[in-house]
Amino acid sequence: MKRSKVLVTGGTGYIGAHTTVELQQAGFEVVVVDNLSNSTEDVIDGIEKITGERPRFYMADCSDLESFTRVFKEEEYFDAAIHFAAFKAVGESVREPLKYYRNNLQSLINLLLLTSESKKGAILFSSSCTVYGQPDKEHLPVREDAPLKKAESPYGLTKQMCEDILSDSSRAFGERIRIISLRYFNPIGAHKSALIGELPRGVPQNLLPFVTQTAIGKRDKLSVFGNDYSTPDGSCIRDYIYVCDLAKAHVAAVERMLFKPGEMESGIEYFNLGTGRGLSVLEVINEFEKATGVKVPYVIAPRREGDVEQVWADPSKANKTLGWRADTPIDEVMRSAWLWEQRLASNS
Repeated sequence: MKRSKVLVTGGTGYIGAHTTVELQQAGFEVVVVDNLSNSTEDVIDGIEKITGERPRFYMADCSDLESFTRVFKEEEYFDAAIHFAAFKAVGESVREPLKYYRNNLQSLINLLLLTSESKKGAILFSSSCTVYGQPDKEHLPVREDAPLKKAESPYGLTKQMCEDILSDSSRAFGERIRIISLRYFNPIGAHKSALIGELPRGVPQNLLPFVTQTAIGKRDKLSVFGNDYSTPDGSCIRDYIYVCDLAKAHVAAVERMLFKPGEMESGIEYFNLGTGRGLSVLEVINEFEKATGVKVPYVIAPRREGDVEQVWADPSKANKTLGWRADTPIDEVMRSAWLWEQRLASNS
């Protein structure tokens, strides 16, 4: 029986690599495209060691139509595409907005152009809880029908704009292209094998890599941006989801589009992916220390531009419709991140 072939753009990145592993273990044929701007080709080796199968890899820039077109011509067809190829650091997007608008919008437009040339297609979009901006308290936890408020950063705005592009494209293409947008909350952790994980270049933009780098001594101390928010301990609250749980949701969504298209409510669907529980920055530090026994020195720093105060998911729609749940215990997630950091240190 011929396997369904899935294109994974940004597939050597953090979430892309873990999703590629889950796709291959679920029986899909995977083709990875990445320009390696925020990752290395060594990730493909890690994927192969975990799954026993090496995905085909193309080094190409999805925002360059000519470069991206070559992949489609060589592969001839894809049953589905998962689009991760985007810049994602909130702070950097505030400093360099044009970099984010160019890459994040153009790469999606190019994927839609190339997919529209086939008779049918399925696109799974890597979206974000940033599309909700700072939700009003009555919309916490956040459901998919919560209003999309003005994004707090250019990164968040690109996710909103990409969802608009997808919605318009869905109406234009009709049943030829099925689309699901997965709105992630905050992915953390690493594969239990410690063969793949989050690999930030330079100063980490996400919390947990900064925690692990501080714990292992790469950094003197962790900066907690703000302790005067209207939260129980004054620090920001997020919904932290294990990256392997998140990756499994992509498999469920691809299977829905390919094998159960008649169950889709419309040409485009939206799902929040989170645990349903919010943790503050200080709680994350405490959970890490409890799980690993390692102390993390930190200081309180001024608020960071672009940060929302608190946001966490109501994942009940994804739980029910996709048959998926993020249920890995937080201590296990913290230990996976620490094991990955230790492996990086031993290889340096």
